Amino acid sequence: MPLLYITRKEHFNAAHQLWDNNLTSDENFALFGKCANPHFHGHNFDLYVCVKGQPDPNTGLVMDLKKLKIIIREEVIDQLDHQNLNLDVSWLKDKMPSIENISVAIWARISDKLPQGVKLHKITLWETQNNFVEFFGED
Repeated sequence: MPLLYITRKEHFNAAHQLWDNNLTSDENFALFGKCANPHFHGHNFDLYVCVKGQPDPNTGLVMDLKKLKIIIREEVIDQLDHQNLNLDVSWLKDKMPSIENISVAIWARISDKLPQGVKLHKITLWETQNNFVEFFGED
């Protein structure tokens, strides 16, 4: 039986600030530029969640995409959309809300919610049309 990969795309809007308290203001602005804005800044994020598995011999489905949508919405989108990632999201507290750290945190929230026989393959998080991160779950 073939191993297949299916992907669900979701979207959310959120604000954040990139700031390292171990650096001076000058160092933060030199490193993060406009992303260090003390009043935060926002993005229109696109999230792609790719899962893998063997299709069910009766349905031909790796996973019901409606169920994947519900998992992503409940575990991620409902908690991130229109939020300040530095201040409002408990599972991002004490983490720099870079797209790298956000994608790792999303992986942790979704990976154990999938049905038996389905594995999370990749999280892709687009911050801008030019900047995105891919995470495959490796440590």
